[in-house]
Amino acid sequence: MTEALGSTATPESGRPEDEVATKKGRRGGKRGKKGPFGRLALFYRQIVAELRKVVWPTRSQLSTYTTVVIVFVVIMIGIVTVIDYGFNHAIKYVFG
Repeated sequence: MTEALGSTATPESGRPEDEVATKKGRRGGKRGKKGPFGRLALFYRQIVAELRKVVWPTRSQLSTYTTVVIVFVVIMIGIVTVIDYGFNHAIKYVFG
């Protein structure tokens, strides 16, 4: 059979490292050799490392964001209350 034009796959490459990687599979690396407490310590170290990357908001940004969220929630509560009140009266009208 002929290969498609422009194909980069060459099954005759004969690279032994590819064969070894597919035969062995993954063994877990460093993670497989540690006990449960070692894995837990690694997990917490990774958490601390990720939290150091976070750009934390300033106090004024935090108060602004909090105010915006509270105002949005109050508006949504008002909308849902009005809709509920309307449905309540519609049901009372329809069913007596």
